[in-house]
Amino acid sequence: MPEIGQVSLAVAQAVEEAMAAGTIAITLGGDHSLAIGSIAGAANYYRKQKEEFGVVWFDAHGDINTPQSSQSGNVHGMPFAISLGIGDERLTHLLGFAPKVQASRCALIGIRDLDQEEIRLIADSGINPFTMRDIDEKGMGGVIREALAGMRHSTKDAKPLRGLHVSFDLDVIDPDVAPGVSTESRGGLSYRESHHALELLADTGMVASCDIVELNPARDLRNQTAELAVDLVQSILGKNIL
Repeated sequence: MPEIGQVSLAVAQAVEEAMAAGTIAITLGGDHSLAIGSIAGAANYYRKQKEEFGVVWFDAHGDINTPQSSQSGNVHGMPFAISLGIGDERLTHLLGFAPKVQASRCALIGIRDLDQEEIRLIADSGINPFTMRDIDEKGMGGVIREALAGMRHSTKDAKPLRGLHVSFDLDVIDPDVAPGVSTESRGGLSYRESHHALELLADTGMVASCDIVELNPARDLRNQTAELAVDLVQSILGKNIL
């Protein structure tokens, strides 16, 4: 816990500094616990501006466990909960405040492998979840539009949404496309669905910070997943076919 807290603080400071300098903060890393720091940094930036932001979280898993609900105790299964102010106070209160983001300003996209307790936590949290079945039925375009609409109109008196933090776990993609992850789960996003989602978010002009996480080079095949990650960063930065 102390080591994760120390790294999270360093990440938070780097992300906030990048955003304050007017650049899009791209955080690349291994396990998804780094989002504790990146979201904290984005939150501190918007807090100082007295503005609201939203989080779009792509993941095969919920990452919304708590120390009490987790069967493994792995913090990389808890960062979404921590960002919502749920969990160990040494992490939830990084930079001195919690939650980092309002649940109604959050969407969780691509989930298909959840612990039983996570199902309850997601239902109780107030975030807007989209399973792979939702993507199958509505299409990626429909899911992204619905997610953004929910964030913008979360409450009648809510402040306007000024920015987005995108947290993209590579295991949201099907392992046939992205094998280089630690916790693969079949039935995930296709290559084009992944790019389409990030292209649509880039089109909003609101993406101010982004994580690309859970790349495991030891499990990759011919650098396939690493190269895909680079392509995804380009899409979130606004690269288009034409």
